Amino acid sequence: MLLVLDIGNTNVKIGIFKGSKLISTWRVSTQASHTADEYGMMVYDLLKSSGASFKDIDGSIMSSVSPALNYTIEHMCQYYMHKKPIVVSDQIKTGVTIKYDHPSELGSDRIVDAAAAYKIYGGPAIVVDFGSATTFNLVTKDGEFIGGAISPGIKTATDSLVNVAAKLPRVELLKPENIVGTSTRSGMQAGIVYGYTGLVSYMVNKYKELPEMKDAKVIATGGLSELVSNVENNIFDVVDRKLALEGLKIIYDLNK
Repeated sequence: MLLVLDIGNTNVKIGIFKGSKLISTWRVSTQASHTADEYGMMVYDLLKSSGASFKDIDGSIMSSVSPALNYTIEHMCQYYMHKKPIVVSDQIKTGVTIKYDHPSELGSDRIVDAAAAYKIYGGPAIVVDFGSATTFNLVTKDGEFIGGAISPGIKTATDSLVNVAAKLPRVELLKPENIVGTSTRSGMQAGIVYGYTGLVSYMVNKYKELPEMKDAKVIATGGLSELVSNVENNIFDVVDRKLALEGLKIIYDLNK
């Protein structure tokens, strides 16, 4: 079995593959204060819930945008599974060519998204990843990652609004019934959800105007991808919540 870990700013997404099949996935909170033993016990319990154990793990791979956790997770894999994880970076085989001014600055989450999209869906492709940040990632038909954009995530922007404006309440991130808010809560939901959908739609349409992105397939992924797709279902060709985990498997196979 293969253990894959996608370490984000908010959550650590964990999956196990048996052969080529992703058989279980979980999310746990990203906590820099947790020790390798604490994460080890969490992973132990998650594996047990799927009828697996540490001894069943033949290899592991991780991507991370939370450097404070890197050593902790690497140590956990080595201590409990006796397997040093492959760590995704621009220095390993990914299946895509990175055309970026400073490749070492590119987040490994974006590398994984690009690798998965190109392998699974082909190119050109535009991947919109809804996490703590919303990233737009462009891959050409020849498998070149040419860049994209980074904007605040939906939840990140909402938290910022609530923290800065003292009288605004926290609201649930749901599609409001009407774009015209008739209360503070519905007004915030309309502004956040419809406004953010407009941002994504504009960016995708502008990218599609580029010669190298003509007829590009648009893939949405990440925790809040379905919120935007439920508002405007013609932005994306596919919503794939497991894209990053599949990408980790693809990169593992290229490097094992």
